Amino acid sequence: MVTKVPPRPAPARRALRLLLAGGVAATSLAVVPGTAQAEDEKSGGTTLTVAVSQSIDSLSPFLAQKLTSTSIHRLAYEYLTNYDPKDARTVPGLATAWTPSADKLTWTYTIRKDSTWSDGKPATAEDAAWTFNKMMTDPNAATANGSFTANFAKVTATDPQTLVIQLKKPQATMTALDVPIVPKHVWEKVGDFSKFNNDKQFPIVGNGPFVITDFKVDQYIKLRPNKTFWRGAPKFDELVFKYYKDGDAAVAALQKGEVSFVPNLTPAQAAALKTQKDIKVNDAPGRRFYALATNPGAKAKDGKTFGNGHPALLDPAVRKALFLAVDRTTLVDKVFQGHAVEGEGYIPPRFGSYFWQPEAAQKRAYDPAAAEKVLDAAGYRKNADGKRVGKDGKPLDFRILCHATDPNDKAVGKYLQEWWGKLGVGLKVECLDSVSDPWVKGDYDLAFDGWSVNPDPDYVLSIHTCGTLPATPKDSGATDNFICDPRFDGLYAQQAVEYDAAKRADLVKQMQSRLYDTGYMNVMAYPNALEAYRTDQIKSITTMPEAAGNLWGQDGYWSWWSAVPAASASGDSDGGGSSTGVIIGIGAAVVVVVGLGAFLGLRRRSTADDRE
Repeated sequence: MVTKVPPRPAPARRALRLLLAGGVAATSLAVVPGTAQAEDEKSGGTTLTVAVSQSIDSLSPFLAQKLTSTSIHRLAYEYLTNYDPKDARTVPGLATAWTPSADKLTWTYTIRKDSTWSDGKPATAEDAAWTFNKMMTDPNAATANGSFTANFAKVTATDPQTLVIQLKKPQATMTALDVPIVPKHVWEKVGDFSKFNNDKQFPIVGNGPFVITDFKVDQYIKLRPNKTFWRGAPKFDELVFKYYKDGDAAVAALQKGEVSFVPNLTPAQAAALKTQKDIKVNDAPGRRFYALATNPGAKAKDGKTFGNGHPALLDPAVRKALFLAVDRTTLVDKVFQGHAVEGEGYIPPRFGSYFWQPEAAQKRAYDPAAAEKVLDAAGYRKNADGKRVGKDGKPLDFRILCHATDPNDKAVGKYLQEWWGKLGVGLKVECLDSVSDPWVKGDYDLAFDGWSVNPDPDYVLSIHTCGTLPATPKDSGATDNFICDPRFDGLYAQQAVEYDAAKRADLVKQMQSRLYDTGYMNVMAYPNALEAYRTDQIKSITTMPEAAGNLWGQDGYWSWWSAVPAASASGDSDGGGSSTGVIIGIGAAVVVVVGLGAFLGLRRRSTADDRE
């Protein structure tokens, strides 16, 4: 929402304080009268308000995995590299150049001289080295992005502008290390990384285009421009992410001008908004998949099982029958009303080189008659009441976790109840405000699942490896769904060290094929990015990719950094963003690895991409 921000007194300088709870220390950012930051606090300005429906799991970059959280970290911290909003090629971030050794086991990054933390201290290679070393030595600091550093042997800062990463073996993601670099002088005082959520003292020190200034759980998070950001400060004077539990309430707020932007629209909402004055609907191919996940038997690395998943779902025949009774065409037509395409592989078609589809003999097409036969052959017969019974004589009745804020989950749940009911299988749809608690405890049978995928798919593949399981049932891990399959792990290890783009793409497709065959995941659709914003509040804004791309959840900070207030439309020629993309000044040559080919243009998800 574009509103005038009332003047507020600049806070006095705060000293370093010890957070008594847990013995955790943190530093607050001082706002000193006379600085640009303080002057902005005193003046009015424009505010861009984004409606969000997903809670923030943590403001710690070491813990956050949800899309809303990681999108905010994109705004608050720089990564070594970034991705051009036009075509997703690698462009400089905190690093201006990078080069590998001949054996590709040592990578040297040149750190820019013009990046400063929002408290005035320079951002250096030492900050990056400390960030990576902390992830390498503290398992709690590796919760969100540990897959990127698992293969690191040694990380050093040889001088303020030189970062050297030595690898145990080649690693294909070295130009796509989507890890927020944090200020060492702040974070080295943190005690327990598993408990520190970075949400007690504001403003939070960062070096991205925005500075986090305030946060209230399930209410809002506020950010202001980083006036010293090397690429240039954002145009809006404040950016607010406002939480709405109900999607219709968010749309109503957009219509009334109370918010500037709403993502994740339903087709009905989008159709209604298209007729509204001063509102633009963006409908573009998305970067997410929408899936059914089955509980494969939650377990930890120590071998102990936990949770209360239904044992019948451990039978491949049951999973196969359920998925044969899912009509993807109906879901795309009736639930998504054409604003999606049918799903099968794990990577959406937007990422063409990795997109996979099953062969005809492998494909599980909608075939309820075949589903009946599979269950009959596996010994799950119908009783006198028409209910399928398991080998223990009990009816096959399942539960599915549903996001209460997602109308798609509820609508698909009704179809599943109908289709599976005809098989004699019961289904209880359990819609919760937050599905995280039962999910991480393994207390579910099935769940609606979905992740944002980057052009480089490493992260969303890694969350199904055995290494991401929790250490013990009491711990948390980076796993999505407790899948642990040695064959999948073997393929993952191969693709992680493969620099040849074509060979790596083939391995990624083999991984999707294996995931498809195990039947633990059933990708049903690739939804479009369906979102809307007020043109009387936002003059221009950048989509990614430039042609038919999304605004929410980008692989970078381009949308909110580039957004220009409508109030500044008159005579605004210096831009800062446009609806057709941002021109990015590289400023330094990037050393490209011979033989990598198109690989350097490939990215992983926008964040330690993010169950929604």
